[in-house]
Amino acid sequence: MDAGLSIVDYNDDLAQAFYDINAQWIESMFVLEDYDRHILSHPREEIIDAGGVICFVASSTRGIVGTCALMRRRDAEYELTKMGVLENARGLKAGEYLLAHMIDQARTVRAEKLYLLTNKRCEAAIHLYQKLGFVYCKATLDKYGALYDRTDVAMDYAF
Repeated sequence: MDAGLSIVDYNDDLAQAFYDINAQWIESMFVLEDYDRHILSHPREEIIDAGGVICFVASSTRGIVGTCALMRRRDAEYELTKMGVLENARGLKAGEYLLAHMIDQARTVRAEKLYLLTNKRCEAAIHLYQKLGFVYCKATLDKYGALYDRTDVAMDYAF
């Protein structure tokens, strides 16, 4: 991995970067849904203040290039969500670096369940999730899949 990558914790000055990075990848493949807009426009209230975590990955030469969140759903249940890397930073392994950090964050907050929702069209992301320990889970898809119109895949992390 690029030694020039680092993790940056959320602060309100980065709220626009959180919105922009996610809007870029979602709109490149799908439609930005009302639920997306709400979460992306209120990251402190919807994620941080609710017991979740938002982190960014920065490149020493490009600045902030990606972001991801752990959204607390229940006491020890978290959704890995809003993970995106800027198109011009693909190939730096920033997504893998960030995902590994977020899995560690899930352990830090003592998550008992960590899951994500995605779409079959996100093949590269699904491959990365599998590489780092996520497995397909129909029960999670049945329970949470309706949150987004685009969801047709759910995966759980195998702690």
